Amino acid sequence: MSDERPDDPQVRYDQARYVENGEYEPLLSEKDLTRVEIGGGEETADGESPLPDDLTRDSLELPELSEPELARHYTRLSQMIYGIDSGPYPLGSCTMKYNPKFTEDVAALPSAAVHPDRSEGSVQGNLELLYRLQDYLGRIGGMDAVTLQPPAGAAGEFVGIRVAAAYHEHNGEGHRDEVIVPESAHGTNFATAALGGYDVVSLPSDDEGRVDLEALEAALSENTAALMLTNPNTLGLFERDITEIAELVHDAGGLLYYDGANLNALLGRARPGDMGFDVMHYNVHKTFATPHGGGGPGAGPVGVVDDLAPFLPAPRVRQREAESAGGEPRYERFEPDHTIGKVHGFHGNWLVLLKAFAYIARLGDEGLADASASAVLNANYLAERIEYDVPYGPFHHEFVASAGEQDAADVAKRMLDYGVHPPTTKWPEIVPEALMTEPTEVESKATLDRLAAAFNAVAGEDDATLADAPERTTARRIDQTSAARTPRLSWHHLEDE
Repeated sequence: MSDERPDDPQVRYDQARYVENGEYEPLLSEKDLTRVEIGGGEETADGESPLPDDLTRDSLELPELSEPELARHYTRLSQMIYGIDSGPYPLGSCTMKYNPKFTEDVAALPSAAVHPDRSEGSVQGNLELLYRLQDYLGRIGGMDAVTLQPPAGAAGEFVGIRVAAAYHEHNGEGHRDEVIVPESAHGTNFATAALGGYDVVSLPSDDEGRVDLEALEAALSENTAALMLTNPNTLGLFERDITEIAELVHDAGGLLYYDGANLNALLGRARPGDMGFDVMHYNVHKTFATPHGGGGPGAGPVGVVDDLAPFLPAPRVRQREAESAGGEPRYERFEPDHTIGKVHGFHGNWLVLLKAFAYIARLGDEGLADASASAVLNANYLAERIEYDVPYGPFHHEFVASAGEQDAADVAKRMLDYGVHPPTTKWPEIVPEALMTEPTEVESKATLDRLAAAFNAVAGEDDATLADAPERTTARRIDQTSAARTPRLSWHHLEDE
């Protein structure tokens, strides 16, 4: 394998993360299966034992590994993995923010390990924290009421749409069976609307990459239940006509849904509720630096205006009036009048919510506003530094470049060879061969320059080089389609292959 390095001195290889072509880190089960320790320090390679046959097993394949071997094995595996602690992770729309370790310390406190079945009076501290988080999120989003139950952003979307459906049904307008989704919306919006039982009406963008007002006016009707909008949209563009959009939707009797995927661009500077949105979800991993769920515990709280509050999931947490509390606990669970019911166990994923609370509390108003300002600055700086075509702009937290004649997926694979994680590719389809890029606020100018250097190095390479990439990763050219459609779900010995 070639050891050539790119000419640009800003591009660096992290040698610890790369494996020479063909090297393989065996599973623990594959290590030293035939080594058997025998008393007296003797060792046999064939597994023979001096013990009587009735005291031995014919076959017992257990790894005989020392502590250093175990430590090296797991360290080796960790070196094969690229994560936000390894380097920049500019996945557009995903907002891969660094997770500060102090929030993990808070979540690991013994006092945080509270069983959810404990009585209300014995968990007043937890209920107060949840109540304060509801308040934080409501004030950040300009919402009147918040539920913390949904366990992920996508689950939050679904809850928001179900709340909207319950609201229309309660008002005798169950005939509203359409949800409008702009083509610049976050990708899950289309699936959420369909999963909620609605017909999806796709809305084209105008020449500037924003909502086409004439197309929106034509799409609205007495059947419109909601418009799902991501603002800024997936091109990183703020919808400048948002107040007019809200008026059009409300005049048609519909609700305006805010996808919180891009809220990181607005923190401390603009609130969806002030723009006319009726319901929104928060991605705490994207906005408040909790870990991404990855199929595991996450959180996607939902905020609504007063009219929709009675339909939120149960339970919520409220504070009793001081004068009426008497000797009763100050914080209590309650069930909204027209609740859609329970959508997750207890109050949601408690420790994830605790991390979000800690992040918000530490940053405060000034810190959150600074985070959004840095996110916008970093995105626009990187967009100016790369040599790929970047249409539209100026941007908020992210931008979408075009790979042009190159295949965006090949560009992404080749960027791995330059020691950085690639952007999101092939989407949104508004931009051909899209490279959707979001550096977030945490990256320094030096890191952004290294990212730009990697982009630009790949931009100057030929198709043959790209088609053979990546060369320096543990796994080379993966057949992603087969891996997704026919995954190998069980382990076999190498000799059985």
